[in-house]
Amino acid sequence: MTTNKIPASAGGRIDETTGTETVGHEWDGIEELNTPLPRWWLYTFYATILFAIGYMVLYPAWPLLDRATAGTLGWTSRGDLAAQMRAADAARAGTVAKIAATPIEALPADPQLMQTAVAGGAAAFKVNCVQCHGAGAAGSPGYPNLNDDDWIWGGTLTEIEYTLTHGIRWDAAAETRSNFMPPFAGSFDAAQQSALAAHVLSLSGKAKASAAGAQMFADNCAACHGAGGEGLPAMGGPALNDAIWLYGGTAADVKAQILKPRHGVMPAWQGRLDPVTIKMLAAYVHARGGGQDPAPAAPATPETEAAKVAAK
Repeated sequence: MTTNKIPASAGGRIDETTGTETVGHEWDGIEELNTPLPRWWLYTFYATILFAIGYMVLYPAWPLLDRATAGTLGWTSRGDLAAQMRAADAARAGTVAKIAATPIEALPADPQLMQTAVAGGAAAFKVNCVQCHGAGAAGSPGYPNLNDDDWIWGGTLTEIEYTLTHGIRWDAAAETRSNFMPPFAGSFDAAQQSALAAHVLSLSGKAKASAAGAQMFADNCAACHGAGGEGLPAMGGPALNDAIWLYGGTAADVKAQILKPRHGVMPAWQGRLDPVTIKMLAAYVHARGGGQDPAPAAPATPETEAAKVAAK
């Protein structure tokens, strides 16, 4: 029989096998021993307490109503981010200045500068434009796809920059692009509506044309959309002959747009973004694959050359 040499406390007894005092807890015959914590663990725990006290003194730690305690070092995560942003701005200041000094139509002549502008525009697009045009700029019903060749107001670099700067039907911008398609509800009977919608669809090979529909189109639509439905960017009249549809391309969709047209709105980014960012955004949108090149200059003729001489 083993004799306990360590007296038991009031809360437990001495375990015969280990000679360690128990704490008085027992589960299904298993008793908890009052084993002291290892010294290394205790020292580590004390060190973490000292570290926490030092951290609270040196860094922001205690939340207040509108801020946290400042800490003796004066460091903040926002201040650190601001310093990093200033360093990044300083590193790219030269490139930004070069983009600012280069007319947007001249950017493609410098491939490296154009590539830099496109990269900057991609970053700005993710922050400001994906909400409507999607992460891949593919758009959705009512929001234009920026990857195709359909440009309502023109797809050259200068035209895209103007659209971004002044917006579309943005009342707060005096020079915003604006047009409105009149509602034709009540102007045509059911047969005329169907004939006109069928003619619009026939322009992209989706329906059969009819003389009645063609005449109605010539009388009511060609002034803005072109005689062949090719679109008139100067008027903001979309092309109707390319099977690209902003509000849907079924007969019902086309008829609904004829009777009660919908008009999209895009904010003017002038004042919201700086001119260089707008220029880079235009470069990015143009580079998505659907941008247009400027129209070639008209060839010189004896008449134009004579006019130049006379003007001098």
